[in-house]
Amino acid sequence: MKTQGSNNSNQNLSTTGRDAALRVIISGGGTGGHIFPAISIANALKRIDPATEILFVGATGRMEMEKVPAAGYKIIGLDIQGIQRKSILKNIMFPIKLVGSVLKAVKIIKEFKPDACVGVGGYASGPLLYAASVMGVPTLIQEQNSYAGITNKWLGKKAKKICVAFDGMDKFFPAERIIKTGNPIRKDSVNIDGKHTEGLELYKLSNLKKTILITGGSLGARTLNSSVLAALDKIVNADVQVIWQTGKFYYKSILEQLGRDIHPNIAVVEFLNRMDLAYAAADVIISRAGAGTIAELCVIKKPVILVPSPNVSEDHQTKNALALVHENASIFVADRDAEAQLIDKAIELLNDKDLQKKLSDNIGKLAMPDADDVIAKEVIQITNNN
Repeated sequence: MKTQGSNNSNQNLSTTGRDAALRVIISGGGTGGHIFPAISIANALKRIDPATEILFVGATGRMEMEKVPAAGYKIIGLDIQGIQRKSILKNIMFPIKLVGSVLKAVKIIKEFKPDACVGVGGYASGPLLYAASVMGVPTLIQEQNSYAGITNKWLGKKAKKICVAFDGMDKFFPAERIIKTGNPIRKDSVNIDGKHTEGLELYKLSNLKKTILITGGSLGARTLNSSVLAALDKIVNADVQVIWQTGKFYYKSILEQLGRDIHPNIAVVEFLNRMDLAYAAADVIISRAGAGTIAELCVIKKPVILVPSPNVSEDHQTKNALALVHENASIFVADRDAEAQLIDKAIELLNDKDLQKKLSDNIGKLAMPDADDVIAKEVIQITNNN
């Protein structure tokens, strides 16, 4: 497996010399963890050559159909869904939708005539990349997690390159086509230098107290929220501060439970609109273990406690978290143990400067901040070699 440092990233891989501008389809979505990397790759391709033409293909009704146009790109939707493991009835339409999506993907490829197709995960990646491989269009997979899903393992057999973020991915893909690039990150989210005080001021917290950031993503995480609720007295008694991002599903009910007299050490927010300031304000971070979040945490280099969500396919968040634990780069708390242990462990970590430094140093060694540029150059490379 090649790594970012050996992938010819210093070569001039612009599209100069082509008869026409490079044309790329990027497919996938469903969650921010797929959409933000996809947009980052598109932006990197445009930085390399502004004439590059990019089309997104997503799943109708999913988040990408809103986020991608907001980022300035055209997107076409496929009427596709995932397999519902808990409901046989909901799967009755799956084969029909799958065939229809493949046929629509074939039509899109014929009309757009891409030089390459990129899959970032999500429902739309499967039909689009399958159609591309059958039609002889070179494909690249961006596998974000440490454990590849069924669709990507299958698509990887035909892909020209598989860009990964973790070691050991030759368990899932042909080793000679793997390149370790890391996951694209939102650059503005990790630009935290010199912003510690500004972050604390945003959340009306003290510059004299240690701060824990707790984030469960835009939708929130029930376990993280219940863990904080169960340990509010411990937080107050330890005289530490908390930036508590609840997520939109839980925000109102948590405010109702807290009542009017919220302790000044507790900053409750629905969403972190300035991720950079939240990261900058924190001394310790508690988070789920999505691949995109982990990529950001590696770059900001702060001590982290990961509580993987058990409600994801292939339990990939647990595998993502354990990949960091094996490098002594994170503390792991299982979802089932969080309410009893999480805040205790966070307070202990705040009081252990040596462990904080070890975790910060080790997670920083895993950072790959230029993944978007590296992946974009690999996309161009597979068109040059085709």
